[in-house]
Amino acid sequence: MSDYFLPDVDAVFGTCHSCSYELRILEADHFGDLYLPEWKNALCADRKTLDRLAVGAFEKGRLIGLAGCSADCDAMWQIGVDVLPGYRKQGIAAALTNRLARETFERGYVPFYCAAWSNVKSVKNAIRSGFRPGWVEMAAKPRTDLENMGRQG
Repeated sequence: MSDYFLPDVDAVFGTCHSCSYELRILEADHFGDLYLPEWKNALCADRKTLDRLAVGAFEKGRLIGLAGCSADCDAMWQIGVDVLPGYRKQGIAAALTNRLARETFERGYVPFYCAAWSNVKSVKNAIRSGFRPGWVEMAAKPRTDLENMGRQG
């Protein structure tokens, strides 16, 4: 089950989250070397043509956090975010997500955020960043798929 969040415009623009790292706006032509496992929520290698915009957090030139958005439909861009393990719990995800939401609005699109219902940290990030619950999507899998999941090593 996935929870989808829509922006509360007053919350997105009313709270400017900051972190102690440099934030940079990245356009799609800068994504080439970023399709790596550590950024799999921010960018999607299988759907590169949809990735539009990102905000990166940098420490001494090294990328430590990335929020990216994809054009999942004509009017709305979906935000995903990743922060390297050693940098979590510092407000980086909220700063990246909030900044990317504002940048998305400024380009004329509505940002939205998705999190697995069980990913409490991601849900909290959505709310901290100015998003509110919008809808829920459920998916069903055949029983054989679920049985095989336990066998994979």
